[in-house]
Amino acid sequence: MRSSVLKDGCTRAPQRSLLRALGLSDSELKRPFIGVVSSASDYIPGHRHLKEISEAVKAGIRNAGGVPFEFETIGVCDGLAMGHGGMRYSLCSRELIADSAEVMLTAHPLDAVVFIPNCDKIVPGMLMAACRLNLPSIFVSGGPMLPGKHNNTRFGLSEMFEAVGSHAAGKIDDNELLALEKSACPSCGSCSGMYTANSMNCLTEAIGMALPGNGSIPAVMSARVALAKQAGEQVMELLKKDLRPKDILTKQAFENALRSDMALGCSSNTVLHLLAIAYEAGVEISMDTIDEISRTTPQLCKLNPASQVFITDLDEVGGIQSVLKELSKKGLIHEGIATVSGTVSERFANSPAADGEVIRTVENPFRKDGGIAILKGNIAPEGAVVKQGAVAPEMMQHTGPARCFDSEEAASDAILGGKIQAGDVVVIRYEGPKGGPGMREMLNPTSALTGMGLGSSVALITDGRFSGATRGAAIGHVSPEAAAGGVIALIEDGDLVEVDITNRALNVKVSDQVLAERKANWSAPQKNLSGYLKRYAQHVTSGSQGAVFEK
Repeated sequence: MRSSVLKDGCTRAPQRSLLRALGLSDSELKRPFIGVVSSASDYIPGHRHLKEISEAVKAGIRNAGGVPFEFETIGVCDGLAMGHGGMRYSLCSRELIADSAEVMLTAHPLDAVVFIPNCDKIVPGMLMAACRLNLPSIFVSGGPMLPGKHNNTRFGLSEMFEAVGSHAAGKIDDNELLALEKSACPSCGSCSGMYTANSMNCLTEAIGMALPGNGSIPAVMSARVALAKQAGEQVMELLKKDLRPKDILTKQAFENALRSDMALGCSSNTVLHLLAIAYEAGVEISMDTIDEISRTTPQLCKLNPASQVFITDLDEVGGIQSVLKELSKKGLIHEGIATVSGTVSERFANSPAADGEVIRTVENPFRKDGGIAILKGNIAPEGAVVKQGAVAPEMMQHTGPARCFDSEEAASDAILGGKIQAGDVVVIRYEGPKGGPGMREMLNPTSALTGMGLGSSVALITDGRFSGATRGAAIGHVSPEAAAGGVIALIEDGDLVEVDITNRALNVKVSDQVLAERKANWSAPQKNLSGYLKRYAQHVTSGSQGAVFEK
């Protein structure tokens, strides 16, 4: 056991004395030591209940003969951080979470680990740490929030952000806005739509690092607590088998996750995170890989914000395992590979068949290709990302004049001030990994456009990123970013921008010669950075590489 480095032999008597200070008995000192890495927090709705989840995990570990040791990581709630300077720290936190888990689990040798995340950057951060440490590991999340309900209509946080735009446009009054505010988030858990948190928890199950049900069982259900207990028991089986993350996280496993991503219509942020996790796992996944899988995977689910169907509805008809089962009918899933609990096909064997509505069949999908598309062109030679499954049909191909803004705030002010017209293409730049820094989410401007009735007539492109709650012709992750001298920095007001999602193209109708002349006179704006943001900007790579740190 790895923990023997800490506790075995005469020379480790001082360490054992410290362990006894924790109340450990003689018998416990001889058992496997299991880490429980939680992101519990009083300040994050998705994490408020994780202490209960961790207690269940620890009970499961003890049931199976292990000794649990819990510690907590930081976590950022993207909803709370949205629309102000705090959002610069959201993506940045992913690297800190991975680093902090590495530090704790190396400084205090343990034999296996249960990771308990729930929200956006915490899930990939912990997966990255699991790859680095390569200890037997299993994940169990806190589960999704229940959808809100107002006037007999269910809705989620995305509609709450859109209500701000509706209020600015005079479509609803203060009382209606308050009523929506009090109804949108009725329970703890990760926000109720197929936003980034739920996307990543679903993909953690699909990739094989979590038990069936991890992505979809609601946070408030007793089944979620039982799942946590099972995860604690199962990590002991992984330890006995010496089954480690890099045994599970193979190229085939990433392909299964990407197939699921496309079938579910997940958040565009999953592109960033799967690239980063693959980087840590030593698996070659690129934007081209994602594009290829997108082109050949049908979209089987259309979940909020793309519809009024929620994660809880998906859970009721079989969840992620039923999606995998349906994809397997078309030979799109690697069925024989290992997971934390048997092979892929063993896990979905007894799951319900697709119900045809929440989960459509492969013969009758919502789309013949995936919910996420990779666009390329002179604006994004390294690629850009759009959640095409949530784009109105009339915006799949759109050409319009550019309206350029060098920050999210400037764009939001223009939108809410009525300065954006139908047909425009809003360009928000210097919000990339280096330029932001931190690659902020642009949910405020996109939801304002939708709330003001412009979602089906205005496109938005940015080197920043989007929340999974975003819908419409919102193209993010434009690479190279503006701060690196990408073409997005050279676009001027009035330039015609062509957004062709159907043919996966993104171009500005300006000659190479003119762009070269503009580049010769260009310089990036200087930002007065300090602390972690300054270090982050110095080391982070392109969004097309997952915005990982240079090694």
